[in-house]
Amino acid sequence: MPAPKKTARRTLLVTSAVVSSLALTAPVSHAAPKPSPSTSPSATPPANMSTVGGERLGQPGTQANLASGVPVLPKDVTARSWIVADAESGDVLAAHNAHWRLAPASTMKMLFADTVLPKFPKSVERKVVPSDLADIGSGSSMVGIKEGETYSVHDLWLGVFLRSGNDAVHVLSKMNGGIDKTVKEMNEHAEELQALDTHAVSPDGYDAPHQVSSAYDLTLIARSGLQKKDFREYCSTVTAKFPGETKKSKKGKSVRESFEIQNTNRLLAGDSDIPVYQGIAGVKNGNTTNAGATFTGVAERNGKVLLVTVMNPEKSEHNEVYKETSKLFDWGFKAAGKVQPVGELVPPKSAAQSSAQPGANDSGEAGGSGDGSSKSAVGASAANGSGGIGIALGITGGVLVLLAGGAFLINRRWPLPDLVRRRGRS
Repeated sequence: MPAPKKTARRTLLVTSAVVSSLALTAPVSHAAPKPSPSTSPSATPPANMSTVGGERLGQPGTQANLASGVPVLPKDVTARSWIVADAESGDVLAAHNAHWRLAPASTMKMLFADTVLPKFPKSVERKVVPSDLADIGSGSSMVGIKEGETYSVHDLWLGVFLRSGNDAVHVLSKMNGGIDKTVKEMNEHAEELQALDTHAVSPDGYDAPHQVSSAYDLTLIARSGLQKKDFREYCSTVTAKFPGETKKSKKGKSVRESFEIQNTNRLLAGDSDIPVYQGIAGVKNGNTTNAGATFTGVAERNGKVLLVTVMNPEKSEHNEVYKETSKLFDWGFKAAGKVQPVGELVPPKSAAQSSAQPGANDSGEAGGSGDGSSKSAVGASAANGSGGIGIALGITGGVLVLLAGGAFLINRRWPLPDLVRRRGRS
């Protein structure tokens, strides 16, 4: 079955940037003890948290250098944990309980996607069998996959990113060799990223004992995912057509229609009480009984790209996680260039030694041409970027730079080598 013919997303215009050739070894990581088996969130952060990214990030409470000229942090942010980071430099501008291990909900799907997405070209198809949909948690979010129907990998990833479909996650996991194998690979990838607060139990983020992450780790994972062209495309898609169920027409012919799905990221799609955030580009939201609301977002304004993660706001107002994220984004864009960082986003363990991975091109697009070119990205203009139409980030090249001497070297802070401007919806 061909991929859906029409996918509405914010279009991309790629501009190149130069990656520094400074080669420094990744910093040593210091992780906190392994998580407890309890699934109930504690009322206060532990005194002993990881110091990956800097000593201050392991301290409980708000960490920020509010010197003269730096805007005051918003006072009505109630999240248990949050972080504001510069996606390009890796500087952590401010944080609150950054390494507190909490239930991640569907933000865990970012790790799932970063691990599995490069393995299958978009055009690969899967006819769904009953075992593909077994063991999906009760009350899970679903995109509407049906047994006996065939879906492309492109369809399935749209289901994962737009509708947070646990059914799509399970089908892709079975394609990858099963749930257990996929979870094992996710945990190995988290360790490679130095996301050492993270422990996956299920690929979809469904509440489970020991399943935890942190605002710091989710930000690391998002930054890694955004290195991949396909990841950027899916997490920035607003609406898309998804294949429905095959039925018999009045004339007796088999007909398969499609239905529209919309991204549940309200900063990207908007809602009755919250507008589309100017410059937003994704990445993933989540909500479960144990985790509360969680969200990691990326946005750009005036050439500055920020990542914000918010976990479990105490205030229970509608769309509160997005409202608090918006406030932190606003603060970050005002503070960028003025505030001294309190830590940094570390690169992967093997970043200084790695080279291009076999089977994927430099853009991280599964089944791509492998030329590392940004020519495939397209752009569309809209007036002034107003009304939530903004600029977003992307990376079409890998993090590696081939120097004249033939050695692959990487900047200590794992910079994003390209910026992608989005100007309206297609």
